[in-house]
Amino acid sequence: MSSLDDLFKKPALPSNKRKLDASRDPNEIYKAAKLSANGHAKNNGKAAAVEKADDDVEAGPSTPPDDEDYGPDIPDDEEGRFFGGGVTQEENEILDYMEGQKSAEVAPEKIDSAWLRKLALNFEKKITKNAELRAKFENEPQKFMGSEADLDADIKALSILAEHPELYGEFSKLGCVASLVSLLAHENTDIAIDAVEIISELTDEDVEAEQEQWTVLVDAMIEADLLDLLISNFARLNENNESDRSGIYHALSVLENLASQTSLAEKIGQDTSVLNWLLDRIPKKESPVSQNKRYAAEAIAILLQSSPLNRKKLCELDGVDLLLQILAAYRKRDPLKGTEEEEFVENIFDSLTCVVDEPEGKQKFVEAEGVELCLIMIKEGKMSKSRALRLIDHALNGQNGSGVCKRVVEAAGLKVVFGMFMKQQDGQTTEHLLGIFSSLLRLLPANSSERIRTLAKFVEKDYEKLGKLVKLRRDYAARVAVVDNEIRNEQTKMDAEEREEMADEWDSRRLDAGLFCLQTIDVILAWLVAEDDGACKRIQSLFADRDESLALVEATIQEQLDAIVGDTEEETMTKDMLSTLVQFLT
Repeated sequence: MSSLDDLFKKPALPSNKRKLDASRDPNEIYKAAKLSANGHAKNNGKAAAVEKADDDVEAGPSTPPDDEDYGPDIPDDEEGRFFGGGVTQEENEILDYMEGQKSAEVAPEKIDSAWLRKLALNFEKKITKNAELRAKFENEPQKFMGSEADLDADIKALSILAEHPELYGEFSKLGCVASLVSLLAHENTDIAIDAVEIISELTDEDVEAEQEQWTVLVDAMIEADLLDLLISNFARLNENNESDRSGIYHALSVLENLASQTSLAEKIGQDTSVLNWLLDRIPKKESPVSQNKRYAAEAIAILLQSSPLNRKKLCELDGVDLLLQILAAYRKRDPLKGTEEEEFVENIFDSLTCVVDEPEGKQKFVEAEGVELCLIMIKEGKMSKSRALRLIDHALNGQNGSGVCKRVVEAAGLKVVFGMFMKQQDGQTTEHLLGIFSSLLRLLPANSSERIRTLAKFVEKDYEKLGKLVKLRRDYAARVAVVDNEIRNEQTKMDAEEREEMADEWDSRRLDAGLFCLQTIDVILAWLVAEDDGACKRIQSLFADRDESLALVEATIQEQLDAIVGDTEEETMTKDMLSTLVQFLT
């Protein structure tokens, strides 16, 4: 039989993608109740405790020692009486048999439509009863608190639905989704927080729901005004209160779950004031950085990654300047590794990297002196160095990056990036440096002072940068050649249909081997051949050392041309540029 301690143990909940950190005894922290197999809510309260009597007050016989055994193995006397636990061997066997029969008779309750309708009816009754008592005894809370406790238990009981997503559709049709969402406006914030947490559980990516099931549930929630009610709770919850702080956390979790769909991410960013609230939340000074502050920064990054419209709106809200101000504190100081602060800084970098892909983001980045800040980080930062380099690479990239390119040169950025290039770097850093060089050569205006200064960097010190470029090219070409040979061997064993199915995987393997860096280097070399006679001769000489020629560069660029099949403005301009460069290589 179960001990008293076992009966009052809290249920072990499954581990989800992210957990709210416990800042007090875990037994005191709210967890949504799961239903046990027989349909009853498991106890989520504290373990029952029995007060011990004072040591000096004793009644009855003394307690036996803990290690004494009173089982049936103690021999009985001749009449069947026992000297131990009070039960004969025969009686003990009967009790064991009855215990087994009782367990066998308790069949788990079937979780199906009938069960759901019963659950829904009880849930609606509890909401109605609580509303009626609150209205009738508005100034006498003791008369409606009992109904509130019942409602709280029924909200938590809905957690079992996360294990049965096949019921999401019927749950929505019964009107329970709208009722659950409406509880976000409940006068008692504890009830609202319970509802938010259940919504977070039901929409979590860990739920094994089909896309259609998830969509039906979420659509019903959106129709019930979930987003506006979430935002109203951001406004009324006070993070100085632990329960309210938990509510904010779960509300952010709901936003993350919804933003997994691009259309919903855009709706959140465009039709609500969520971005305003997030931009107001993340600059608040905290030491150490709290879980909610980090999660707010992550929520911004998720919304920006999902939607160009959200990135443009952030620019309209002067979010670029605000994010750069936050990063300015980390010019020379690194956050502690493995902390909320480190993840917070990474999320801010990710957000800016998304924003500068847009023309409006590039302009705001230059205006807010983002180029200068990144160059300082590249020179003097540690953790921020690689992230600042990636940010500059994205800001320069694209046909609208000319203004950023010009600012990099004006801010003495050429010395920084070329100096970094000549040192030993990892593959990711090298890729970003090559991307920066390619953007400068593509976007700086012809005959401009900035372009002339850039070309001069390539040819100074007896063309040492060209030697490094050609060496890198050979390294990447060798890696790609190995993969190309493997692919050719695989192709000989496949028919046309199988080859078509494998095409994407083969492209991915070639990119992993360094194809992108190889192509970028060849574009840079082609620009230098076209722009400078001295550079052209030195490049030809470097290739000739191994009986190679510019035909290798031409073949790589032609492959890039053949891969462009779209007709967007960006693709058209890239195609025109590559076609022009090929002419200088023949």
